[in-house]
Amino acid sequence: MSVAIGYVPGAFGQGGDDPGYLRHLVELGDSFGYDSIWLSDRIVSDRFSLEPMVALSMIAGYSDRLKFGTSVLALPLRNPVVLAKQIATLDYLSQGQLFPAVGLGQEEAEEYEACGVGKEDRGPRTDEAILLMRRLWEEDNVTHEGTFFSCHNVSITPKPFLKPSTPVWIGGRSHAAARRVGRVGDGWLVSSATPKEIQEGRDILFSTAAEFGREIEDDHVGVLLGYYIAPDAEVAAATAHDYITRHRPDAHFTEYSALGPAEQIVQTIQEYIDAGAQKFVVRPLCPAEETIEQLEIMGREILPRFLKKPVAHW
Repeated sequence: MSVAIGYVPGAFGQGGDDPGYLRHLVELGDSFGYDSIWLSDRIVSDRFSLEPMVALSMIAGYSDRLKFGTSVLALPLRNPVVLAKQIATLDYLSQGQLFPAVGLGQEEAEEYEACGVGKEDRGPRTDEAILLMRRLWEEDNVTHEGTFFSCHNVSITPKPFLKPSTPVWIGGRSHAAARRVGRVGDGWLVSSATPKEIQEGRDILFSTAAEFGREIEDDHVGVLLGYYIAPDAEVAAATAHDYITRHRPDAHFTEYSALGPAEQIVQTIQEYIDAGAQKFVVRPLCPAEETIEQLEIMGREILPRFLKKPVAHW
């Protein structure tokens, strides 16, 4: 198994004044050898936020090397037939660069209401949507009569480039999320989790997969890791504090972030590797104007420590 490190720009409006900012981010990723770039999903937000499926199509045109994905796509808010078509088209055109990671969405009820979906059934809705999308990618004629979605004798083309279908990674830190990966997913991309929680989740994920007669690759465990590089760890934590997307009531953010000098960042990433994570999506925890600098420092001082082997594939 080998380590892959991608990146996500901060979730606080980076690039809102510059339509060329996304291209600049992609060029940065290519120049430093990042594995992939990931975009968050906020349909309803007062902060600047690109719609990820549209923006990823731009990324596909900007780079023929960098992989790209969603971190994570709010699946209950979308029609799975339309989304399956979008994903298959982008996967086909990019020849396998797309890696969609999906989740249940944010906690705020107003986003579900605005999209015409009830929050209370988002879990089973997500499970059914994944299964239906996978059938549409793998089968030529699909009839589905489920709790939330129905279709009769339908096909979508093109089919995805990756066979038998585009791998679907699933986000979420809970044990329920890990079990969902085992039941219907292909990989786990978890945020705001400690190394111990990664280890516990891995055990649940793979035992659930075995229970359902499924196989998931050993290295398909990923971590979205917030970081800030500074000479002093306390200064780094003070800067990062205001850029945590959601503070946990049961754990301080320093327990699941990489903060401090470069050597400390390397050590933190290694702790996650020792816990069983192999794929990383790093996110700078900083003001918008520092994002590029932080990604450059990560690319210059941290990536070479983990990319001695050929670049890994998700």
